[in-house]
Amino acid sequence: MIQFFAPDIEITATLPESDSAHCIRVLRMKEGDTITVIDGKGYIYNCRLLDANPKRATVDILSKTFQPTFWKNNITVAVAPTKHLDRMEWLVEKLTEVGVNNIVPLLCRYSERKEIKTERLQKIAISAMKQSLKTFLPEISPMTTIAEFLRNDNSEQKFVAYCAPQIPRQLFSSLYVPNKSVTILIGPEGDFSQEEINAAIQSGYKPITLGEARLRTETAAFVACDTCHILNQLK
Repeated sequence: MIQFFAPDIEITATLPESDSAHCIRVLRMKEGDTITVIDGKGYIYNCRLLDANPKRATVDILSKTFQPTFWKNNITVAVAPTKHLDRMEWLVEKLTEVGVNNIVPLLCRYSERKEIKTERLQKIAISAMKQSLKTFLPEISPMTTIAEFLRNDNSEQKFVAYCAPQIPRQLFSSLYVPNKSVTILIGPEGDFSQEEINAAIQSGYKPITLGEARLRTETAAFVACDTCHILNQLK
């Protein structure tokens, strides 16, 4: 099944230019054909093409259905962006495919990337959402300092993953409680500073390890999110 994305479909009854071009020029759909449109907020629209304009295709909405996420809890991954942007883009794509609610780029003491353009990441998330047949588009926050994030996180479960062996950690899978909202903090390639780890612990974050292997930043973030889904499914 092919899904088209139009966040304002119920108001405009129009596909964005990129989706219009894909629908009309690439797939060669014509007036009268039916298509599936999602709005990124959980709704699926069954539509009929009225005007097969490759820049501004218009539709008639035949039906609207709400499709909730298959996971019951809110999952937030707060991660320091990698030095090489393609690895961060890969992470956004994979987190969207497996299922995540919020992705927060963290600015930390040892961050190698100080700025990030969320517009590019948003486009990657949209593509991954459509490809994986999701109906919710994850929220991608602007770059946020770890101090600011710690002040405003209201998840039921909070975890901070790091490599520093001198501060005791427990295995994430042994602490996570399925189907409760969760935040996982993942540090930069140089790890969190000891001060950042202490600040997170003082803010109620449980110190965790994701296993014996030493993982890259993007791998650790993906493993943490996928572990939540595996444990949710087992529950």
